[in-house]
Amino acid sequence: MSEHESGETTRPAVSPPRPAPDASPLAGLRRELPAEVPAKAPTPAEEHVPEPPGLTGRQRLVNGLWPPRVTRAQLIVALLLFGLGFGLAVQVASNSDGDSALRGARQEDLVRILDELDDRTERLEDEKQGLEKQRDELENSSDQAEEARKQTIEKERQLGVLAGTVAAQGPGITMTIEDTKGTVEADMLLDAVQELRAAGAEAIQVNDVRVVAGTYLTDSGNGVAVDGNKITTPYRFKVIGKPQDLEPALNIPGGVVQTLEKEQATVTVERSTKIVVDALQVVKRPDYARSSSQ
Repeated sequence: MSEHESGETTRPAVSPPRPAPDASPLAGLRRELPAEVPAKAPTPAEEHVPEPPGLTGRQRLVNGLWPPRVTRAQLIVALLLFGLGFGLAVQVASNSDGDSALRGARQEDLVRILDELDDRTERLEDEKQGLEKQRDELENSSDQAEEARKQTIEKERQLGVLAGTVAAQGPGITMTIEDTKGTVEADMLLDAVQELRAAGAEAIQVNDVRVVAGTYLTDSGNGVAVDGNKITTPYRFKVIGKPQDLEPALNIPGGVVQTLEKEQATVTVERSTKIVVDALQVVKRPDYARSSSQ
């Protein structure tokens, strides 16, 4: 056999394997990288809910706002804000009701009300000065026992006037109420008494009944009863006090006179330099109360 033939016999029968496609440089780099992490599946809250087809922008806004998703903290804050707003509204309403009578008043009425307040302040200041004078007299008097006795007698007379056990006279007013329709009730007359007391009335008499601290008024048939004594129209108030304070107090806007006139009653108020209050009250001895000095 020739050399050529022997070389052919020594060749391998199968050709050497070709390198795999992964044998490239990129394949080696890929083997060095970590495996890819699979994507996390979205939670139900993150899943996108497809919107119904054909919705307008306003409808999509409504769907996003309703039903509302309110937390517990938001609900508590909303309740607190509601309570605060309600309280402020009630306060503003009450203040508005208290000022409504003055808002509609004329300038002349407002000036008269201010003058009345000034007169009340002046009256209280005079009373304060009188009490201070009595105190100084007691402290500086050479005969304190005699001075104390005089003041005791004077105080007894004053208390007798207030208690209705003695007659009294002085400047004041007379108010007459004609009630032909029978619409005036006891509470209206009681409002008149309270307004006169607030204006500085020192003695009040309604028809033939003396009005004192414990006086009560009730409706009685076609009239009114004062301390159980029935009185009928015309109702005549005799009041001792400063006329410049008493008359304006009855004529303030929304006051006694306007209230009675709304009930179709006729009211006349007259000032006088001398009013006599001679109706007396019988003082009853208390059953249980005793002086603490005994």
